[in-house]
Amino acid sequence: MTIPTVIRTATTTGTAMAGDERLSREDLAALEPVSHAALYRLATWLSPAYPVGGFAYSSGIEWAVEAGDIVDRASLLGWLTAVLTEGAGFNDAVLMAAAHRAAGAGDDTVLSEAAELASALVPTRERHLETTTLGRAFMDVTMAAWACGALTRLKNLWDGPIAYPVAVGVACAGHDIPIAAATHAFLAAVTANWISAAVRLVPLGHTDSQLTLSAIEPVVTETARRAIASTLDDLGSATFRADLASARHETQYTRLFRS
Repeated sequence: MTIPTVIRTATTTGTAMAGDERLSREDLAALEPVSHAALYRLATWLSPAYPVGGFAYSSGIEWAVEAGDIVDRASLLGWLTAVLTEGAGFNDAVLMAAAHRAAGAGDDTVLSEAAELASALVPTRERHLETTTLGRAFMDVTMAAWACGALTRLKNLWDGPIAYPVAVGVACAGHDIPIAAATHAFLAAVTANWISAAVRLVPLGHTDSQLTLSAIEPVVTETARRAIASTLDDLGSATFRADLASARHETQYTRLFRS
């Protein structure tokens, strides 16, 4: 996607003109400046070192390796591409973006809906454990070290389990981190965690892991763009094998991961 360097006019309807090109709302979001503080917080919150425990979860990849669905870099890339574009990756990004917009606009109705859907629509027990455990850990440590009104509002508004993408989206909105940067960074971090699990399980070498990260970059970028342009009505999944992997993992004989 090419974004013109100079924008001549902007309208109040969320589009802008640059020559004869009209920029969509998601294109404009991508043009939002990202401050040094925003970059620092994104890098910190989505780092493997942030104490939420993401390293303990494989999102069903452990069973997919045992079943022979993922055996090398090529099959891992195919699996991740499907999950990002048609499964949990896209859905989590939509939920995060919706929570970000709602928190930024003070829309309690949509924020409550996003929080409820994020918890209710997870297809398996283990995936529910994963997203809500990560969400709770993220809420606890971020409210302690990076407190903001948006996180407090979410905690007071929703008394059920808070899913990870909702917690991250609200925190980013509360710290004025632009939605495009936040969504892209969130998906990149989730994808890196999946690849890290595969490195230990297949196993893959570290060069293969980086080759996979490089190859899947356009998929992450496009999924983030789609998610920003979507609403909660666009949630949906067609990755039945990945859902089956998560369910089968519950009874897998030997396991390194919690999901």
